[in-house]
Amino acid sequence: MTSATETSAETRTTETRTERLAGLVQRRGSIVVLALVVLVSSVSFDSFATLDNARNIAIQSSFLAVVALGMTFVIISGGIDLSVGSVYALGGVLAAYGIQWGSLVGLALPLVVCGAIGLLNGVLVAYGRLAPFIVTLATLLGARGLLLAITDEGATTRLMPREDWLTHLGQGTFLGLGLPVWITLGLFAVGVVVLGRTRFGHATLAIGGSREAATLMGLPVARDTMLLYLGSGLLAGLAGTLAAAYSASGVTIVGEGLELDAIAAVVIGGTLLTGGVGTVGGTLAGVLLLRVIQNVINQVGTLSTHYQSVVSGAFLAVVVAVQAYLSRAHLRGRRR
Repeated sequence: MTSATETSAETRTTETRTERLAGLVQRRGSIVVLALVVLVSSVSFDSFATLDNARNIAIQSSFLAVVALGMTFVIISGGIDLSVGSVYALGGVLAAYGIQWGSLVGLALPLVVCGAIGLLNGVLVAYGRLAPFIVTLATLLGARGLLLAITDEGATTRLMPREDWLTHLGQGTFLGLGLPVWITLGLFAVGVVVLGRTRFGHATLAIGGSREAATLMGLPVARDTMLLYLGSGLLAGLAGTLAAAYSASGVTIVGEGLELDAIAAVVIGGTLLTGGVGTVGGTLAGVLLLRVIQNVINQVGTLSTHYQSVVSGAFLAVVVAVQAYLSRAHLRGRRR
């Protein structure tokens, strides 16, 4: 006969295996799904598995990825930044506006203004103790209003000279890949190091796990929170600048809904909306998964834009629901 002790041990072993599997899927699920989607799409569509299409996906992913990188740190800390879509568009228009006074102005102006918006978010959230959702919603509207004021309510589209080095940052290539892709990879490499190897990264994880516990540990919670939103604003402005350089123009309508894409990419990549858990590499996989799905839908060619959104949204909902379930299983195991 099996004793109660042996039964209990077997149960704990089974639970441990389940918890480990849940944790693994939560951290690496997006990479597995991305690989499967790429494999199936390559077999199904000849035009998908081409070098030109891969380059197109990479360049289109790079702008969202830069925004999502800043969002990753904010969400890991337990916050949210809804302003990044408008800040992204504002950064592009300011780059096109400022380049008339020189390339350095075209680069510095969007970073200064978008960084100031991020800093305002951080000060109000960290020191004003206001809800991140409300604060960033307000700056979303403010940034969009400033954007419309600069462009005469969208009537004016500013162009960037194609021979300028700032424009070359968006349109140039190196080893067959666009320069924005290389810039994005460099930023993500820095992000991996910052989150996993620095005191600031460890503090970000601690703040998201428990703000009160992080305060008791002596961590500068308010200062680090402010810096997280500052970084998010800077990265959104930089992404907008690169996008404007790529298209050689600052367009008002870009960035609408980009904050939702960034949040979706972060969550699909394994970062919990409740904070405390997440990886930079997972976010990159989430961004690529989003863009690959959109590319595949375009390959089908029979769905209208509206139905493409429905299919993408349904797929994302399934992925997020599965990962949320596995994440809860993993966390329950950690509490035992």
